[in-house]
Amino acid sequence: MRIRAAAPAELPLLQDIERAAGEPFRSLGMAVIADDEPLPLDVLDAYRLAGRAWVAADEAGHPVAYLLADTVDGAAHIEQVSVHPDAAHRGIGRALIEHLAAEAAGWGLTALTLTTFTEVPWNAPYYARLGFRPLAESDPELTAGLRAIQQAEAAHGLATWPRVCMRRELAAAPAPRAVPPPQQRTPSPERAPSP
Repeated sequence: MRIRAAAPAELPLLQDIERAAGEPFRSLGMAVIADDEPLPLDVLDAYRLAGRAWVAADEAGHPVAYLLADTVDGAAHIEQVSVHPDAAHRGIGRALIEHLAAEAAGWGLTALTLTTFTEVPWNAPYYARLGFRPLAESDPELTAGLRAIQQAEAAHGLATWPRVCMRRELAAAPAPRAVPPPQQRTPSPERAPSP
C-alpha cells in the first residue's frame, strides 16, 4: 500500500469508495447515512488542488481509501476518511491518519480533530484507539470552528445520532512548512475506516 496525493482522474473512484464504505451503516439502522451522496467532483478537486486529498493505493496503484483534511483553529481537521470494505481491517485508515499527522506536524499544526458518531464501532471507539479523545461541551479545545462544524452537521441531519468532536495532540515538527489554505464544505459523515 502506498499513500500519495489524489490524481484528477481518480476523483470518481473516491466517490465510489465513499459509497461502498457507507454501506455498513445500513446494518446499524442508519440507511440515511449509507444513502448520503459523496462529495461532488468539484469539491474533491478543490481538496486535491489545495494539497489536502490523499489516497491509499493498492499494489496496482488503484485507490482503495482516501482522506480529506482542512485546517480548523490551528488543527488539521479530518473532513472525510473512507476505506473500501474490500480493503478494510488492514490498517489503511490508520495509515492515512498517520500520514495526515505527519503532514500536519510539518505545517506546524498542534493537533488532529474530527467529528464522528459515538455509537458506531468504526467511528468514535476506533478513533479512541488511535489516540483521539472526546471533547466535552465545556472543553476550551472545542473551538468556535469545531462548534460551527457541529452546527453544520446538525443542519445536514447528522445530529439524529449521537456525535462527538475528538482531538489528538501532535508532536511539533522541527521546521514547519506552509499550511495549504483551508477548504469549506457541507459536512458529510465519515465512512468506515479500517481498524
